[in-house]
Amino acid sequence: MKAAERFEYATSADPALNYCLWQYAPVRPAEDNFRSINLLLHSFELARVDERAYDIVDAIRDAIGPFRTVFGVKLIEGQFAWEFYFYDYARRQREVSITRVLEAIRPLVRCDVRANESLPYFMFSLDLDADLAAGRRDLDVVHMYVGNPGSAVSSGIAYAVGRGGVRLENFYFFFNAERQLDEAAGKICSSAHFDDLRMPVDAVLVPQLRRCKTICIANKQTHDCVYFSGVDVAQLGYFLERLTYPEPVVAFVRQHASQLDHLLFDVGFDYRMEGGRLAILKSGYYGVF
Repeated sequence: MKAAERFEYATSADPALNYCLWQYAPVRPAEDNFRSINLLLHSFELARVDERAYDIVDAIRDAIGPFRTVFGVKLIEGQFAWEFYFYDYARRQREVSITRVLEAIRPLVRCDVRANESLPYFMFSLDLDADLAAGRRDLDVVHMYVGNPGSAVSSGIAYAVGRGGVRLENFYFFFNAERQLDEAAGKICSSAHFDDLRMPVDAVLVPQLRRCKTICIANKQTHDCVYFSGVDVAQLGYFLERLTYPEPVVAFVRQHASQLDHLLFDVGFDYRMEGGRLAILKSGYYGVF
């Protein structure tokens, strides 16, 4: 089945949600325009991913309901990969748990990771690639996020939970794009992976993208990451071109801009300086299903 045959169209009841499942005011009425899931479906088709990938999406949505899963379409060394994110801010009183989602996809995805459901996590994510979708590998890690009390801005900590135990992955910090731009720039420059005396901070804090709602900076073990949340469809197209996504991805967004312009999008890229240049290790764009 072609992706277009699976495309979904918005109704007036659709919530407008960003990649944290925070609600925002839609740019214009959404009814009969594209849902953001169509970006995910289009990427599946371009990657020629196994049909089981679509079944995984359906299984998750059947288990926890619509508009409760954030997807990220990632480009890593020229190849597509995906990540699904789940939030439940009730923490220990959560309904959407690691155990519940893993059980929902168990007929399609082998995974022997066991979560400690007594921990106060509010978010977790699962990685998907072509091999996982085709059943050629197991899911061997779940990314679990907890809060970061004491931070002056909204912040969190991510851990990898896998067969070998628990490993610290990253810290991330949210800044209001209008009021805290200087603080975001300071966070970027306070890193072992970026030298602002050798490269302008605008290489990361991209001027064409920072007209958004929030900017998130993540400090990872071997590099850093920046996310721009609440960009419009024109900025999404700019991001895809700047990060050299395959031409069909850019063309899809440009061609369907009038069916996507009711939405705001979230984009980001992982980076570090290598030999005086900014190396982009991976990038992604996000939506909800």
